[in-house]
Amino acid sequence: MRTDRFFARLEQEPQRPAVAAPGMSRTRIALLWATLGAYATIVAAVLSTSWLVRFDWQVMLFRPYKQWPGLHAFLDYFVVLGQRGPTAVLVAAWLGWRSWRQRTLRPLLVMGVALLALNLSVGAAKLGMAREGPHYANDIGSNEMWLNGDIFPSGHTANAVVTWGILAYLATTPRARRTLSIIAAVFALGVGATTVYLGTHWVSDVLLGWAAGLLILLALPWCEPVIREVERRLLVLRDRLSGRPGRQPHPVLPPPDVPPVTLPPDPASAPARAAALPARLAKAHTRSPAVRPLQTEGRPAAGHPGVRPVEPLGGSFSPASSAPPHRP
Repeated sequence: MRTDRFFARLEQEPQRPAVAAPGMSRTRIALLWATLGAYATIVAAVLSTSWLVRFDWQVMLFRPYKQWPGLHAFLDYFVVLGQRGPTAVLVAAWLGWRSWRQRTLRPLLVMGVALLALNLSVGAAKLGMAREGPHYANDIGSNEMWLNGDIFPSGHTANAVVTWGILAYLATTPRARRTLSIIAAVFALGVGATTVYLGTHWVSDVLLGWAAGLLILLALPWCEPVIREVERRLLVLRDRLSGRPGRQPHPVLPPPDVPPVTLPPDPASAPARAAALPARLAKAHTRSPAVRPLQTEGRPAAGHPGVRPVEPLGGSFSPASSAPPHRP
């Protein structure tokens, strides 16, 4: 890669890119309803102490962190990619630079709206169902609901889905969207599986966390009108506080080497121009300079043999008159 192209990408763009926000297509709406159905199914399966709860206990009693202790040190650091604080700071720094470069507040506002919706929805579900985690389980085979816990759904998993998924949501090209979607899926799946390995969450917690985060990403296009209005008001407030008026578009000027375009006269205005022609001629005649007299000084007088008499205006003209005079 050439260094000039690399540093050009670091400079601020001359104007805001015209990229349309994702809309609520039929495919997105279908995925939203399917994810919502999966969310309700997982909650119902845990509340009814179904096979999913029995599977939770089987994995918990298997204790993966004791079966593969060599992964413990690495996964202790990898799970940080799902913690809200470190990931939010990292992604916000990237989106802040992108907002400055593209002259728009939309990336930061999208992230703020997504995290606000995530905290409200996941926090309400955690407090409402109050499920205990595997390390604090009381009765083998029970669903551990309505106790003093707050791990259902998994906050690490839902945060990983939303935080890294925002990068794919804000991508401006199909190639970047595919690449960032793969990266977000790897982080979200990896963080969820790591919490199960460490024994901090049940399998059902992770499944519900994936569904909760995906619901936020799928519903973000419904928030785009609010995001645009908030951005407009913030820009107006910024211009007001800085004491400068709103930005006006630059006039478009033609290149200097382009000749002016002359339109053909309108046939309907021909009679009006013909009627105004005598007045224009009279006006031009009154403004014409006085006629200077002919200069005769230094010229031969009339009657000189070398001077041909001037024919009066309107007189006849014959080829003989143009011949030189006869000299005796």
